[in-house]
Amino acid sequence: MFDETLLDDTEALAATDRRGLLRGAAEAGARVRTAARHAAEAGITELKPDGRPRAVLIAGPGTAAAGVADLVDRLAGATCPVIRLRPTGVAPAPGALRWELPGWAGPVDLLLIASPSGTEPSLSLLAEQAYRRGVTVVAVCPKGAPLTESVAGAHGLFVPMATAPYDQDETAAAVAPGVLWALLTPLLALLDRTGLVAAPADTLEKVADRLDRTAERCGPAVATYSNPAKTLASELAEALPLIWTEGAAAGAAGRRFAAALTELAGRPALVADLPEAMPAHGALLTSDLSVGAASDDFFRDRVEEGQGLRARVVLLRDRPVDGVSAAFAARELALSHDTGISELEPEDGTDLETLAELIAVTDFAAVYLGLSTGT
Repeated sequence: MFDETLLDDTEALAATDRRGLLRGAAEAGARVRTAARHAAEAGITELKPDGRPRAVLIAGPGTAAAGVADLVDRLAGATCPVIRLRPTGVAPAPGALRWELPGWAGPVDLLLIASPSGTEPSLSLLAEQAYRRGVTVVAVCPKGAPLTESVAGAHGLFVPMATAPYDQDETAAAVAPGVLWALLTPLLALLDRTGLVAAPADTLEKVADRLDRTAERCGPAVATYSNPAKTLASELAEALPLIWTEGAAAGAAGRRFAAALTELAGRPALVADLPEAMPAHGALLTSDLSVGAASDDFFRDRVEEGQGLRARVVLLRDRPVDGVSAAFAARELALSHDTGISELEPEDGTDLETLAELIAVTDFAAVYLGLSTGT
């Protein structure tokens, strides 16, 4: 059950948030600054690459590494293929996961490893395999992790991850909102040097400032009526989120939001880009998702039935290409089926700034929804 009163009770929120997820979301800006400093200290800002890599390969476990790969892919655009190396294995445990380089990987490619723990043996083997193939290796993980030795042995570059005390709990670290930025920021600084992504030091500072301002708007002390993250969490309390995105940054933010809702709030969510989202999800606007809807027992005890889910559109927008937008048609479709719609549109800024704002608001919303439903 969704406890709406919890959202405006800061003491109760703090007591419920045993994994420090709200703190992790609020500290995202600080993580960016610390990670940028670690990147500079590792020598990334002084690098002078010979040219762009043929392909960028990204490996790492969990939602954070998947988010890093998706965001880098969106930000790089058509300048270079960005490929996530998906793990295989019999279990999601660090010792059971396996990564392999594609057969074509060679000296003109770049391997980026992003791990919140750095304890996966297969990532160490992957770094050694990359060295034998001549692939350049760059890794971000906690200082002192086993992966650091393997990267050093592969003559790769290691950047210490910007950690927090509560990251010692690997379960919390895997889903903590700030971990994404701790892994992503050094890689953005590196890709800026290669010319694939525009992320100089001043842009990363602006990203940190945008994250700080968003945290001020979405923090636990801000009442629900003026807090976009708490408002979104309330609107999704009894809903199946249909996340419709428009714009390059919004697409990656939408997929991150769907993953965060699942991991942090235990809530299924579907995500698609406009305008394809409308025919893809249109049938859900008219379908009956209520609990017990399929039962034909007229005499069943309806008092014992749980609250059903009804679809709700969450429209995440960035600047549309050439000023052409499908947002109006999306609103018309949702409202014509009496489906609620929530909209988020960031302030003007660079692609990284708008992306940061969308991710920050939706991270906060996922955490609030999870805490208010006891997830």
